Amino acid sequence: MYPNFDAVKKVLLKENHISPEDNLAAENATDDNQSYLNYLIGHDLLTKKLLGEVLAKTYELPYADLAEHPVTQENIDAMPEAIARSNRIVVLKSNATTVIVATDTAQELHAKKKKIQELLGVTQVGFAYTLPEYIDTSFKLYEKPLETRFSQIINSGRQIAPGIVDEIVKDALSYHASDIHFEPRATDAVIRFRVDGNLHVAAKLPKEYYENILNRLKVEGAMRIDEHFVPQDGAITREVDGRKIDLRIALVPTVYGEKVAVRLLNAYVQDYTLTDIGLSEAHCQMLQDYSKKPFGMILSVGPTGSGKTTTLYALLKLLNQPNVNITTMEDPVEYKIDGINQIQVREASNLTFARGLRSIVRQDPNIILVGEIRDQETAEIAVNAALTGHLMLSTFHANDAATAIPRLIDMGVEPFLLASTMEVVIAQRLVRKICGVCRYSLPVADAIKAAEAHPDLKKYFGPGDKTYAGKGCVACSDTGYHGRMALFEFIEMTPEMRDLIITNPSTPQVEALARKQGSGSMFEDGLSKVKNGMTTVEELVRVVEPPRKAAK
Repeated sequence: MYPNFDAVKKVLLKENHISPEDNLAAENATDDNQSYLNYLIGHDLLTKKLLGEVLAKTYELPYADLAEHPVTQENIDAMPEAIARSNRIVVLKSNATTVIVATDTAQELHAKKKKIQELLGVTQVGFAYTLPEYIDTSFKLYEKPLETRFSQIINSGRQIAPGIVDEIVKDALSYHASDIHFEPRATDAVIRFRVDGNLHVAAKLPKEYYENILNRLKVEGAMRIDEHFVPQDGAITREVDGRKIDLRIALVPTVYGEKVAVRLLNAYVQDYTLTDIGLSEAHCQMLQDYSKKPFGMILSVGPTGSGKTTTLYALLKLLNQPNVNITTMEDPVEYKIDGINQIQVREASNLTFARGLRSIVRQDPNIILVGEIRDQETAEIAVNAALTGHLMLSTFHANDAATAIPRLIDMGVEPFLLASTMEVVIAQRLVRKICGVCRYSLPVADAIKAAEAHPDLKKYFGPGDKTYAGKGCVACSDTGYHGRMALFEFIEMTPEMRDLIITNPSTPQVEALARKQGSGSMFEDGLSKVKNGMTTVEELVRVVEPPRKAAK
């Protein structure tokens, strides 16, 4: 992917972007150039922007950061698609005689320059370097609407169902959708994508083609095509643009036919770092400090879809070293990680969380991840594993960090065992991030009014505070948001907190002591992210409620 890899490594070391120790750790932990860079990025030792700048320097070109300054539709229209794709270029600026382009393939620039001059009829061509993923994102602007592509497939006479499914999956991936919904209605079928937690209609399909598309998904997912009245589950592994994508399929019968929900398990989630998911520098350091302990429990809590597993995966990436044995028990195993032993729960063969966890502790692990604590047996085994020399990571359904402790005790975990093993409880919720391209400043009063939030929210803003919003643009599909991050609250197990847990406390008691010791709430974390221009007041109050009393 990066042919100038040796030159990049040389610049990183020469200019002290990474230390010799970091370089050695990356080389020892990986076996190819791409993995080396992913290791550095995953451990917050290198940013995408710095990587792009270093690569541009090795080619002696300026760097075009298309993440901060995406190309416009006007830029795209200035270059025929065939020329852009074959040369891996996008226009940055152009006029009648000159064009400046960004490319991710900076080899043989002289030959490419002459070719572009001839194809576009200009006298001057200038080059800048950008990362491959930004070129791919820019190429999305060449895509015709999904329904237009459906019509082309139908009119082409080729296999309709496979072609339509391919286009839907490709489109969903380009928008970083987490789920695709195929929903039959009375006269048509609606295709919806869940992007950044919100569903939107991607296209509508004539009902007459839906049955064939449904059968195509059933065949690929190894489900029964002659069964129409019971729920079914399946899985598909596809290759899209050279990437392997895992799809998890759930099918249920409705009054208008069978509805399908497809979860896209995209590998880009594996690249998330602790900073990417929204942890502050202080919280990152706290979590890394606790993860260095040889035993104890780190618990991530929140409702379904709040990013708990992603947080633990980001932490596992930091812990994944050749000298430790990491084993996980998950249902399902969503993202496969090299160097980690991942076990899939299988109820049919009695491989439950509890049974699997008993086996794991006999496998000489250093670190154990249990996908979810669901029952008393799993909770007790997990606590005992943390007590007997293992670092235990797990998720748990609770509304906030303070609620998790009384709930575990109510589940049957002995308070003195919980007090001895728990190290930190992390609660989180996901909010959408403001699009970096169309972000603008918004007066606090207008932000509160736009969010239809309670006027008392003004108490949390000072005279110098600002709020922000997104106007909506091509980069964010006119939503004003692009991507998501989490709001967090941490409760640390101080000596006073451990003493309190032994007394079987209520949620208000745990919360009161945590606040007294300086633990911030998710609302306070969200408020700081609102003021820093990362998310909006509207998103904050949608996800978490302000405390009953104003922050001091």
